[in-house]
Amino acid sequence: MDAPVSMADVVEVPSSPVDPPQEVLARPVSGTKARKRPKAKAKAKCKARPKAKAKATKAAQAKASRAKPKPKPRPSRAEPRHGAPGGFRKRISLKGRRPSAAKPSRKTATTCTSSGDVNDWEGDSLQGSPNPSEVEQLLGKSRISSDLPQWISRQLHLEKSHVAGAVRLFNEGSTLPFIARYRKEQTGSMKEEDLRRVEREMSRVKDLEKKRGRVALALNRGKHLNPSLVESLLQAETVEEIEGLWAPFKAKRQTRAQKAKEQGLEPLAKILEVAAKEPGGVEEEAAEAAQQFVSPEVPDVQSALRAARDILAEQLAHRADLRQLARQALESKVLCRARRKPGADEEERFKTYWSYEAPLKQVKPHQFLAIQRGEASKCLTMDFLVAPEEAKQLCETLVETFLQSSVKAAPTPLRVGTLAASSAHLARANQRRPNAYRAQLSLAMTDSWQRLLLPSLQREWRRRLKERAEDEAFDTFRKNLKKKLMSPPLRLHPRWTEENAEMPAAIIGMDPGFRTGCKCALISLTGQVLATKTIFPHPPSSAVAPADPPAARADVEELLAQGLTAPRREEEAPQKKRRLEKEVRELVICSLGNGTASRETESWLRRQFAQHEGIGYVIVDEAGASVYSASPLASKEMPSMDVSMRGAVSIARRLLDPLAELVKIDPRSIGVGLYQHDVDQKRLAEELRGATMDSVNSVGVDLNTASPSLLEHVAGLNASLSRSILQYREEHGGFSDRQELLKIKGFGPKSFQQSAGFLRIFGGKEPLDALPIHPESYAVAKSLRSRVQVLATSELAAEFGIGFETLSDICSALENAADGELLDPRRQEPSLRIKMPGSTLQAATAGTSSAIDAQEAGITAAQLQLGLRLTGVVRNVVAFGAFIDIGVGCDGLLHISNYPKAALSVNDQVEVRVLSLERRQERGKEKWRIGLTMK
Repeated sequence: MDAPVSMADVVEVPSSPVDPPQEVLARPVSGTKARKRPKAKAKAKCKARPKAKAKATKAAQAKASRAKPKPKPRPSRAEPRHGAPGGFRKRISLKGRRPSAAKPSRKTATTCTSSGDVNDWEGDSLQGSPNPSEVEQLLGKSRISSDLPQWISRQLHLEKSHVAGAVRLFNEGSTLPFIARYRKEQTGSMKEEDLRRVEREMSRVKDLEKKRGRVALALNRGKHLNPSLVESLLQAETVEEIEGLWAPFKAKRQTRAQKAKEQGLEPLAKILEVAAKEPGGVEEEAAEAAQQFVSPEVPDVQSALRAARDILAEQLAHRADLRQLARQALESKVLCRARRKPGADEEERFKTYWSYEAPLKQVKPHQFLAIQRGEASKCLTMDFLVAPEEAKQLCETLVETFLQSSVKAAPTPLRVGTLAASSAHLARANQRRPNAYRAQLSLAMTDSWQRLLLPSLQREWRRRLKERAEDEAFDTFRKNLKKKLMSPPLRLHPRWTEENAEMPAAIIGMDPGFRTGCKCALISLTGQVLATKTIFPHPPSSAVAPADPPAARADVEELLAQGLTAPRREEEAPQKKRRLEKEVRELVICSLGNGTASRETESWLRRQFAQHEGIGYVIVDEAGASVYSASPLASKEMPSMDVSMRGAVSIARRLLDPLAELVKIDPRSIGVGLYQHDVDQKRLAEELRGATMDSVNSVGVDLNTASPSLLEHVAGLNASLSRSILQYREEHGGFSDRQELLKIKGFGPKSFQQSAGFLRIFGGKEPLDALPIHPESYAVAKSLRSRVQVLATSELAAEFGIGFETLSDICSALENAADGELLDPRRQEPSLRIKMPGSTLQAATAGTSSAIDAQEAGITAAQLQLGLRLTGVVRNVVAFGAFIDIGVGCDGLLHISNYPKAALSVNDQVEVRVLSLERRQERGKEKWRIGLTMK
């Protein structure tokens, strides 16, 4: 047993701060003379002083380094400056020379205590990116970076060998579409979704390593980095663990513990801590120890004990092992709670979460995002609950853990699988006699838990929920966006086959509206704008042009006539050579936006053109059309056209080729996903751009006709290379083979490797340029093409020296290229329904088995009946269900519990049944909440 503790046994830690070498920092610039300057130059002179000081510091350091042995050669890359302005660059190591401290920043708190909790060296040390070579020399490789594939495979539950191949390719600069298509052997044919997850995890590890490096450099600069902290930093696997190691040393605002230390009560806190380990001790002894610290600033014993407990509370909160133990103890016990703010949310938008409570692990991503939006709207409050008995037991466990000598000096977070060891400590503690010092420590622990530790854990839990919710939201956005982009173009519609006698001649894009009228734009099958009109078929109309349905019909008839007589191109598409011997009937397709006045405009079209056989129409999602019409890209493409008319052109082109048109629009404006404005906008933009790249590269791009927007989304290309390609096309009249790309300035071998397989050339010198076969495999493809029938086998792959997956892709491309028909992945997606005004509507009533189109039948939301079967189109798919456009002006919700057996995707055409109807007022407007089912 240890000897009793007395005042003489407690050694006070010196309170002198770690100051920078004054002989270096205070040395003036040599060779300069004071000059009289006019007052107008005083401001410039003040600005020049920090630069002069920095120059003097650098010169002094160079002079000092020449007097010492030269270190080992190091990379020539410039290292970042750390510390406050006026600091200098220097490689610091645990061994060898003593590191120099940077000059303190004026913005940093300079309060220094005996334990170094607040230091004047911190400054801006955690800003910017640390030099990797400097960090590696200081720390070595962390537990994660030493075997990154193993770490990622464990986090994502993927095969390590596959992850290792993906990590290696990403580090070499390969793009995700290139890896997914042409490096399947190295990744085990990993799907694009899994590759995206690996890339996302690599980005997180990179951020974590930056944080680790910044903390290590800052600790070393303050002369606090010791072998124990080095080991702890290398083992840390989360940002919270690194923050916990950094917390005792970072500069912060004045705290209660700092104020107590300034009053000289740190020795008393040390006495309480050491004496608490003894079985004896009574209240009188603790009071006697505290009596010695009574002063004018500390009026009585209770004030001294209370201030000493503040010091202990901060020390306990900064213990990484205690924080880790608390995390594990509360992982399955903490509850997430949301409550309505009194008097808020009068519109009942967040009624579902007025009284919400669930365990932390059971909070779903969309629920957290909804509560977060409610908080931002000042309608809800969210907090985390720990039962009082659980908190009390945890505090006792943490106190006993703190008093154990085996972990007292270990800053490394405990990797405890269970709390068995802590329970044993607690059992032994119950057998000890009461100890007044231990009672003070327990009070300090309770205060630390309520005031410091619990709020810190609550921020951590919120961050974890947010990270998980955002990942889920990004996945939902990306999946829905890809479905939207992969909608088949009009030329792939199954209505126009060789057996059908109807062929499209032109497209009328119609942006419906009431007051400003319906904007109409006639375009050819090449996307060229032929004519524009504004019609007013509906009241109320604008004051300038009143509603005139007969005139509107005449305008549409004129557009139809122009469309039917528009000049045709020789072939509908370079890769699709359709020649019909029999006479065909041509018609003009009207692409009608689904926004305001869509239902009324469709009804007007059906009435006016019921006997007209030369028109059909399609309902198109117009989300983002107004954003595009006002964008710089639209201004460049259609400079002389009115902004409102550009939206009609965009709606028409969305039917012609959705992918080519939607890539021009910011994906965040397309309107698919979950709580778009509640997630990290920068990450959302990156994720959606990745989804756009996946879609563009899966289809391929015609190198000689593609727009700049399409080219920018090809793997390996950027805006600069896209402009260079367009310039080359203008100067040379197009590309004859893929190898010509290497003639473009700035187009190197790496860019060619990443992009060549996704760029198509039709009718060029090399027929393989029209196929999704990479030029590196042309020799194999030509050999296979000379054979009559080829079956991909492992033996044949070994004969050519390539992987089996690559051989299978080459054989598939050659097989689908027969007769000029290329395999377009968009053929597998559902096409939009083309409606004919002269078709007969099917009468349907509630309870019958036939489904009707509510928009064609003119049924409004108020006329819906429970049990009515309707046709609809899936507009958005989220975690809790799908939103279905049933043609009544507002989407219905098909909850996941009412799903069919097969999963749903955006643009799917479904038949649903009305399950529930609820009328509500939201922001002064009538809204409907419609529940649907497919069971």
